[in-house]
Amino acid sequence: MLLHNYYGSGAPSGENKVFEAEKALLEQNGHDVAIFTRHSDGVLEQGLRGALSAAAVVPWNPFSARAVAQAVAYFKPDVVHAHNTFPLISPSIFHAVGSSAARVLTLHNYRLLCPAAIPMRNGKVCTECIDGRTVRPAIKYGCYRGSRLPTLPVAANVALHRALGTWQQQVDAFIALSGFQKQLMAEGGLPDTLIHVKPNFYAGNPSVVPFADRPNHVVFVGRLGEEKGVRTLVKAWRQWGQGAPLLRIVGDGPLRAELQQEADGLQVEFLGQLSAKAAEEQISTARLLVLPSEWFEGFPMVLREAFAFGTPVAVSDLGPLPSIVTDSVNGVVFAPGNAHSLMTTVANAWNTPDMLAVMGRSARAEFLSKYTSAINHDILLGIYEKAIAMSRQRQ
Repeated sequence: MLLHNYYGSGAPSGENKVFEAEKALLEQNGHDVAIFTRHSDGVLEQGLRGALSAAAVVPWNPFSARAVAQAVAYFKPDVVHAHNTFPLISPSIFHAVGSSAARVLTLHNYRLLCPAAIPMRNGKVCTECIDGRTVRPAIKYGCYRGSRLPTLPVAANVALHRALGTWQQQVDAFIALSGFQKQLMAEGGLPDTLIHVKPNFYAGNPSVVPFADRPNHVVFVGRLGEEKGVRTLVKAWRQWGQGAPLLRIVGDGPLRAELQQEADGLQVEFLGQLSAKAAEEQISTARLLVLPSEWFEGFPMVLREAFAFGTPVAVSDLGPLPSIVTDSVNGVVFAPGNAHSLMTTVANAWNTPDMLAVMGRSARAEFLSKYTSAINHDILLGIYEKAIAMSRQRQ
């Protein structure tokens, strides 16, 4: 049984895509799959009333706990695998499932220990709540949505389940998206032996566009928010000046108007929010994908897409990114938040004959060895087996 709280449809979410991809993966491999979902759109449509109702059940939702318990009693799953429980499902469901099935939770972000989910404050990485195993800094600084009031229920969620021992006693396996994330979450209090690493995957085996047929452009795909480092990217293009290739920016977000103003007169084109297929087309025909994140990513969906299409990637030297992208092998690595480092690193790769094409071939090889559906399915089943063994051990 797969559980997921869909984020609002107005803000495309990688977590939503992973949930749907893993559901399809399990069904295609002959597993019986039931789903339990909630949608945040209903909350948004109700305005203030919806926000208050959702806030009340963030720490503990007795209604979803009862509904999940009933669904488990009917379906009798071997595994209950939750992706996102925020804000409407809540971690109460793990207590409700109990020993009826093995309980698995994917760590798409850092919300279990960081009320903001994104370990970032004032444009810089912040791990105070994780390192100190406390929510006091989040409340002090109003880390969720920049305000103390909406931070309170999210902080209460973190504090309550730390006090109840939910993560030590009520989850049989956690899925981290990278070794970096596993280490950080273990340092913050999650049981190290229960955290297993499984990256995201790309379904299918797409054809690769030869580099000789690709136009001379670089692409960024993602949310135009502070954490993604797009402001640094535009500054790098301004420093590059004459001779810079066309930079296509795919996505939308709160910084778009500001970024468009800053990019005026540069070789920068804003394409807005595109469909998944159209965004993939941009990645598959680009000579380079740039991911200048300035916060700790999980495993960005664009990375597995770039690898699948044989497109090399330039990433910031932060969090798990330099462990996914090997410098000068399947991409290049630059200093985070440093426009000059980004510009010189990308310019060197761009101007070195055949370097991008060679790295593109390595990126494709990385996909075939690590990020295919078949490999991911085997890893996922291995984690399920370990979760079932842990669940039986606890009975």
